[in-house]
Amino acid sequence: MPDLASTLKTEIRRLARKEIRAQVSSTQKAATQHRREIALLKREILAQRKKIAALESNQRRRVAEAAPVQDSLAGARFSIRSVRAQRRRLKLSAEEFGTLLNVSAQTVYNWEQGRTRPARSQFAALVELRSIGRREALQRLRAANA
Repeated sequence: MPDLASTLKTEIRRLARKEIRAQVSSTQKAATQHRREIALLKREILAQRKKIAALESNQRRRVAEAAPVQDSLAGARFSIRSVRAQRRRLKLSAEEFGTLLNVSAQTVYNWEQGRTRPARSQFAALVELRSIGRREALQRLRAANA
C-alpha cells in the first residue's frame, strides 16, 4: 500500500505542476505583452517630447523673429492709394511689384482695388519697400529672377 500512496502523491504532484505551469504560462505571456506595450508607449512619449521640444523651439524662434517686425510696423497703416502710389513711384508693373513682395500680380491688383488686405508678413514687406528707391528695386528684381 505504501507503493500506491507514493505513486498517488507523485501523480498528484505531476498534475499540480502541469496545472500551475499552464496558469503561470498565460500570466507570463500577459506580462510579456504588457512589457512590450509599455516599451512602445515609452518610445511614443519620447517621440512626442521631441516633437514638443521642436515646436517650442520653432515658436520661440518665430516670436524672436516677429518682434522686430512688430516694431517696424508700429504706426504703419495699410492704404490702397499708398500701394498704388508706391508701385508707380518705383515704376514697376503689378507683376514686378508682386515679385518683390513674394506675392502674385493678382494679389497686388486685389490690394489696389481694395478687395483684400495684405497678411502681416506681406504688410511688413510693403513697409520695407517704402524705404527703397527704383535702382534698389530693380537690383532686387534681378536677384529674384536670377
